[in-house]
This record gives sequence, structure tokens and C-alpha cells, in this order.
Amino acid sequence: MKAFSYTLAVSTEEATNAGTQSDNNAGGTNLVDLMKIDVMDPKELVDINQLPMRGVTLDDGVLRIGALEKMASVAEQPEVVQHFPVISQALLKSASAQLRNMASIGGNLMQRTRCGYFRDVVMPCNKRVPGSGCPAFAGENRMHAILGVGDACCATHPSDLAVALVALDASVNLQGPKGTRSIKLDDFYLLPEDTPDREHAIEPGELITGVTVPQTNWYQRSAYLKIRDRESYEFALCSAAVALDVDGLKIRDARIAAGGVGTRPWRLPEVAQALIGKRVSQETFEHAVEIATKGARPLSQNGFKVTLLKRTLTRALVHVGGGVA
Repeated sequence: MKAFSYTLAVSTEEATNAGTQSDNNAGGTNLVDLMKIDVMDPKELVDINQLPMRGVTLDDGVLRIGALEKMASVAEQPEVVQHFPVISQALLKSASAQLRNMASIGGNLMQRTRCGYFRDVVMPCNKRVPGSGCPAFAGENRMHAILGVGDACCATHPSDLAVALVALDASVNLQGPKGTRSIKLDDFYLLPEDTPDREHAIEPGELITGVTVPQTNWYQRSAYLKIRDRESYEFALCSAAVALDVDGLKIRDARIAAGGVGTRPWRLPEVAQALIGKRVSQETFEHAVEIATKGARPLSQNGFKVTLLKRTLTRALVHVGGGVA
């Protein structure tokens, strides 16, 4: 780890005006890890734990989560468990219990990819050094993306929580030197394309202050399914965040997103649209998820994710749909 200066921010303004050579730190479960292996080397570390960005409230049809709330705390909040089970389940399937007790919501949403080439500073990586190349295309790519893959990068986005929030049409709240703004989380995450080093639509000096999720009664009928090589402390090979509005056996509305297969949390509005007006059944689900892999670009070792994504989505839909008729 390289030398850096340390500042304890006592106000949001102090944190947002720290400068472009600084990084904000809350739980430190991702940033400090990357600093230890020289993937990130901020000149200044700004501790934001004293800032007033906490709380979990459900008022006026909106769930509000402070950016400094711990993952474990949010997962256990009665309002979240009851009204947004997909969020609670996504959090509980993230990392380990120790990390969930330390990691913040904002930090989780900003975490960097777990691609081995990105984390090995000896190897070229377009995320670290744009234009240096991406060895994953010809190398080890079993865990990599099949959706949103560009010529510069094929690394998957690592967050489970982000997949659930994208499915539920959540927004992230930002504060910076120019003021405050809100942006849909689906727009917050960027495709690699020409700027693989820029993963988030966050401006210099901006902080995530919180997350807002619109409340809909049928979001109670939601779930997060995560498929991984081992049950504990492992990133997703594929995951599905699903919410269904069902009247009897008729599907009135749906929200669907996938993780572990995209270069960002992958919202699937076309799959959701294909379900609306249909009858709850295995056949309905299997037919709808066929379009989930449209535009997929499987690599040499991860072609199995095409089938895995369809099966994961179907299994999640069957679960949330209450079985099949």
C-alpha cells in the first residue's frame, strides 16, 4: 500500500470538496482491499463515517436508505424484510457476515469488479489503464459477462444489492460541489464501451448520500436467487431479482433483473413485458426468458451462462409465482 493522507470529514461539504485525488471511505471493505494490492492509490483518504447519511424509513410510498447504513442492518430492517424481500435476500446472500457488518450501502453500490486481471497490476487491464488491453477475452473468463460485453472489457459487475435495486427501479441520491441530484440506478451504471475505466455516472467530488425505492404493494412478492460455485462468500455465476404482481393466475406486472452475467446489473424489461397478461405457468416463464439472452456474447469458457441465465430466471419466477398451474 502506498502512502496517503487521512482526513476525517465532519460535514458533507468537506467531503465533497476534498478534490479529485481523494477517495471517500466508509466501511473500507473494497477500497482498502484494492489499495493493499496497488490497484487503487488515492493520495488522500477521506473518512465519511461521521456524516449524517443513515437511517431506513418507509414513508409516503418511498423506501429511503442512507448510504452509510450497514448492509447487515438494512437486511434485517422489518420494513425491508416485509415490503421488499428481494432487497433483504440480496443483502444476506452478499459476501460474509463479517463483511456485511462492516460494509456500507453506498460502498456496496460503488464496489469494483472482481475480475482477476483487474486485480493483478502486472497484467494489462483497460479498467485500470485504458488502451492497455483485456487479457480475459483470450484467457480465464469463466466468471465473466455475456451481456453488455464491449471490445474493451467483459468483466461482470459484482454487487448483489444493485441487481435487486435495479429491478425495483430504485434511484441513487448524490451530493457534490454543484449541489444534489438523483439518478436511476439503471442509468448510474455504465457499459464499458469506449470508457471501460468509468463504471459509474458519478462526477468528481460527488458522494452517494442514499437510495430511494418506490413502494408498490406487490413488491412484497419478490425474491433474489443466487447461483454460485459454493453457498458461502462467493460471487454469482448468475443471479435473478424478480417481483411479480399476480391476480389469481394472471400476471399484471413484473420487475426482473439479472446479475453475474452482465458488465452492469442487467435489467430485463422485455422479459417482464412478455409476462404481462399471461397465465402463471412453467410454460409462460420458460417462453418469456428465452429473450433474456438476446445480444449475448459468450466467451470461450462461459457459454454455459446462456442456459444458466434462463434456468435461473425460470426458477426464480416459479418461486415468486407460487409454483405452477
